Order: sequence, then C-alpha cells, then structure tokens
Amino acid sequence: MGQMVGYRCSLCGKEYAPNSVTYTCPADGGNLDVMLDYELIWKQSYLHSLATEAEPSLWRYLHLLPVDDPGGEGTPLRQAGWTPIYQPPALSVSLGIENLWVKDEGRNPTASFKDRASAVVVARARQIKAGVVVTASTGNAGAALAGMAAAVGQKAVILAPRTAPPAKITQLLIYGAKVILVDGNYDAAFDLALEAAQEFGWYCRNTGYNPFTLEGKKTAAFEIWESLVLPMGDRSKPLCVFVSVGDGNIISGLHKGFKDLYNLGWMEQMPRLFGVQTSGSAAVANAFFAGTEKIQPVKADTLADSISVDLPRDGVRAVRAARETNGAYVVVDDADILKAMADFGRVGIFAEPAGATAYAGLKHAVANGLIQADDPVLVMNTGNGLKDIKAAMQAMTGAPVIEPSLQALKSVV
Repeated sequence: MGQMVGYRCSLCGKEYAPNSVTYTCPADGGNLDVMLDYELIWKQSYLHSLATEAEPSLWRYLHLLPVDDPGGEGTPLRQAGWTPIYQPPALSVSLGIENLWVKDEGRNPTASFKDRASAVVVARARQIKAGVVVTASTGNAGAALAGMAAAVGQKAVILAPRTAPPAKITQLLIYGAKVILVDGNYDAAFDLALEAAQEFGWYCRNTGYNPFTLEGKKTAAFEIWESLVLPMGDRSKPLCVFVSVGDGNIISGLHKGFKDLYNLGWMEQMPRLFGVQTSGSAAVANAFFAGTEKIQPVKADTLADSISVDLPRDGVRAVRAARETNGAYVVVDDADILKAMADFGRVGIFAEPAGATAYAGLKHAVANGLIQADDPVLVMNTGNGLKDIKAAMQAMTGAPVIEPSLQALKSVV
C-alpha cells in the first residue's frame, strides 16, 4: 500500500490521510479519489517491469493499486481481470468502422465486470481485518463479492431487490453468502446496506460509496492501454470507449485508470469515454445534456437491471468522465438493447442487457455522426448473458418444435 498517499474529495477537493476516512468525504459526502504517489511509482520503473510480468489478471497492476497483495493464489480471486479483447469483423462491416474491438468482461470468474471491484475490496477487507463485508446489489456486484469472498474465506452479506433475475440470486446463494432479498428497489437496498454497516460494524462494499471499488474497476483501463493503446502508438485519433452506465462507477473507474496512466506520463492522449444509458434510467445522461453536475433522481424502469438506478451514487464523476475526455452520453431504448444482444450473439458474444447497452449506444453514435469511420472504438461488454436468460429469450425468436422426421426437418430449414 506504499503507493497510496491519501484521498481527495471529488467535490470540495479536501484531502485526507490514508487511515483517517473510510468511505466518503465527511465534509460534503462527496466520493473520494485515491491519490497515488506517482513519483515513487515512476522511480521504481514499474512500466518496464510489465514487459516481463506473467500474472494474467488485474494483480499484474498491483503497483498501481492501493492495497497489499491479498494472497489467495490458485483461487478465483487471482483470476479477476485480464479479460479477452475481440475484433469481430462482421460488426465492423455492419457499422462501417475500420477498427472495432469488444472487451468481454463476461469472462471474469463470476461473469461480470464487478469482479474487479470486489477483488480489490476483498483485498482491502483482509488488510483491515474486516469480519464481514456487506453490499447492495441487483445481482452482479453481489455475485462478485460473494465469489471473491468465498475464494478466501471472507464472510459476506448481500442485500438484493427481490425483483433481481433468479439466475443472479442463485449465483449469490451458491457462493455461500448470506443473501437477503429486500422488498424494494436497488436504491432501497443501497441505503439499508449503509445502515447495516454502521449498526453492525460491517465493511461496506457499496458501489459509488467505497473508494476501493473505483480502484478495482480502473484496472480495465490499464488492460485496454497495455493491449491496444500502447501498440497503436501516437495515432492522430484517440481510442473511443463505449460503456453502459448505471451508478456511474465503471465509467468513473475507467477515467481514473486512464488519468493515472496519463499523470505517470505513460500515455500521450486520453481515450474518449462514451457513457450509454437507457431511456428508463438516464439520470447521468440527463445531467450531461443539461451541462450540469447536479444529478436529479429518476424512477428507473428498464430491462437492463444492472444499470437500473434511481439515484446514481457516482453520478458527478460519471459526468466528468465523458466531459473531460471529449466523449459524450448516448441514450437508447430497451428495444435497442435487445437488438444489440442479438447482434453480439451472431458474432459469438453472449451479453446480458447491460453489456449489450454499450453496443446499442455505439450504433446510435454512428447513426448520429458522433463516431466516424476512422475512429478506433472499443465496446465494453460488462456481463455474461447467462445472468439474465429471460431477457435473452426476448431478444430472439423461439426454436421450432418438429416431429423426428426428415420431412418435418425440411419444412423448417
């Protein structure tokens, strides 16, 4: 943890010592950014060591994280991150984009992007000797915490809305976490998790509340940089990254990761970040379009449960992520998401609704001139489609049922 020098409030700018605060700014409740000792990292020549680093996970970037090595060798905790990047030609041709990549976070141990945050939070929990870690979740964050905690014997409690997809609830249970369903939405579960953490002394993992979630999610930016940005060199156009937005913590994490690299002098230009929200849950996009950082809550209603949020808890940083990188926000409908799920499926990528939302946003951006043919683009698929089979079934027509005869087969092929 020697690279961490403290926290800085994202709203008032006040700085705090590493062990003086735990979650948000005591002055105004703003999200805290972890500050790293860039000079120390530079002096240690960590950039050169990456060339020989054999660790195929997010832990290859331990020197850029504010936690100690958590151990857990040979467990899923050590397998989070370093997800594959595909370059599907059929999607490039259909959109008229010369260079298009898809980073598949569904290949993480519990099948979503949230493993990155949970791995780092569990590492922090072990470091501070927390007895129990609690989080609110619509499924993915809870599954990630449950899986990462189970890997190293850490106790975890998950509060999930009773309307969360059954496959996600089953995943929570199979990992052995204490799962409690809340008769309310995600925001109600979020607030209850905060109360429980205070009442019982539990360590709270809540997205957009615990600063270490952002530190875990920023590792995806490191992988994008190492795999694409460095090999591309100093191109005239920056990489454009499309990602779905709910609470705002993923796009904020990507922004933080790219800023770390830029401040270290390891990257010459910042990628452009494009946040994609659904029309039924667009609080962050609304603020971006209004030219403000004031996030007004909405009554979220979308099939993409992972990004269905009334009041985004990391909305301010999520707005800045697009604005400060010359990116933008795009809003799509649920029907667009279902079409995007089918588009991904036809090139061998099974995405849950929130993951396909990013690709739906790219299609919209191309159609409206936000993205040109020569813009290099990467789309983040944040979760595996097996997480929400009900939504996947809506994206496709059902299979015909026939008699076991060649004549019947001929009638449908």
